[in-house]
Amino acid sequence: MSPRDAVSEAEIASRLVRGMEALLDQMIAQQRAKVLQLAREALPHLSPEDVMNPFDFPELKAHPTFDYEDGILAGLISAQIALRAERRRAESGPPGD
Repeated sequence: MSPRDAVSEAEIASRLVRGMEALLDQMIAQQRAKVLQLAREALPHLSPEDVMNPFDFPELKAHPTFDYEDGILAGLISAQIALRAERRRAESGPPGD
């Protein structure tokens, strides 16, 4: 493989990762809005910050789908963190460089 091919592959990989990060950002924003909407069905006065601490509001535990959707949000955020960590690891190069 020539150095030119390696650069091209690296650029393709970089574009792919940037696209994945953008998609996760969009999915997380959409899921945050959905979770806030569900939370406000139970307690209309809740702020986005309140929803980040649902254990402070027992009414949210009684909501039929809040926990499920909040879990999906947590999973999306975990995937985003893992992708960013992997990108940083890859950008730093092999150990010992």
